[in-house]
Amino acid sequence: MPGHEPLLELNANDLRDRLQDLGEPAYRSQQILSWVYQSRAADFSAMTNLPGALRQRLEQIFTLCTAQQMARSESPDGTIKLLLAWPGGHTTETVMIPAHGAGTRRTACLSTQVGCDVGCRFCASGIGGSARNLTVGEVVEQALAISDLLQSRDERLSHIVFMGMGEPLANYDVTIEAIRRLNAAWGLGIAQRRITLSTVGLPKQIERLASEGLQITLALSLHAPNDKLRRQLIPWAENIPLQRLLDACRVYRHTTGREVTLEYCLLAGINDLENHAAELAAIAQRLRAHVNLLMYNPVEGLPYSRPGRNRTIEFLKRLRAQGVRANLRESRGLETDAACGQLRRQISSSQ
Repeated sequence: MPGHEPLLELNANDLRDRLQDLGEPAYRSQQILSWVYQSRAADFSAMTNLPGALRQRLEQIFTLCTAQQMARSESPDGTIKLLLAWPGGHTTETVMIPAHGAGTRRTACLSTQVGCDVGCRFCASGIGGSARNLTVGEVVEQALAISDLLQSRDERLSHIVFMGMGEPLANYDVTIEAIRRLNAAWGLGIAQRRITLSTVGLPKQIERLASEGLQITLALSLHAPNDKLRRQLIPWAENIPLQRLLDACRVYRHTTGREVTLEYCLLAGINDLENHAAELAAIAQRLRAHVNLLMYNPVEGLPYSRPGRNRTIEFLKRLRAQGVRANLRESRGLETDAACGQLRRQISSSQ
């Protein structure tokens, strides 16, 4: 029977030390990591440059993957969502987002928690709260699952976004370690500037992130341009004044030299009025931030809807008229409930 210790929980140094404990030379760790991350070996028997006895020993101790694919949905625009079940029965989602047209950009959207405690009123992920944090290996395994999917189509994973289920900065140490492994030459080798971390806004963690020496993109899930409305939409905002959050973002930009992106999900009649555009423009100007507008993906049972396209374009024009660099990020996977948490909720309700 295969072993039960997840190999993906080990970094390069950990694996080297474990192998040395088994009496193996240090270079074996690099061989194994190459099979796992670059060659995407399905099992240890495929690692043909390792001695047969070592392959058998590894199989007795470790397992390469721990998740079971419970469901898969694919939309006409090419977006693919996977529902993964972890040992113990908890499930999370990960999504492959292709570039528009014939572009080669292929993005993996990763989750960091089972569910989410933030409880944004319009989001399916937070319904029911969070069951637990994911481990480093579980976060990395999501990226490998997307990489496998793309490899079967002769395509390659090019970008990572931490925009799936959960608040990445509430699982801080795991998120940072996962970023380092995804970026590492012995890992997936994804350039740091092609990795985006999206947060609802935890000021102390944002400031800590600024000191990590990373060159990733920080995306702030703003969704409301003033404290009153933000508290209505995002319960965690009750204890985090918007000004404190923006100050932390300024620290991040000053320390890293990286532009902060403001994510703003438009909810019809809620945060898409003319005064909201003016307030959002003022914030973006102060931060010298780029704004990504998103049209809401409706969630069954929640009292929110997406604004019409004309209304959305008008909101975008108002931002640009104030000199704000803003774009509309097209909704992906509408036909297959690709918004965060929707596939998981759909499968759970049908069981």
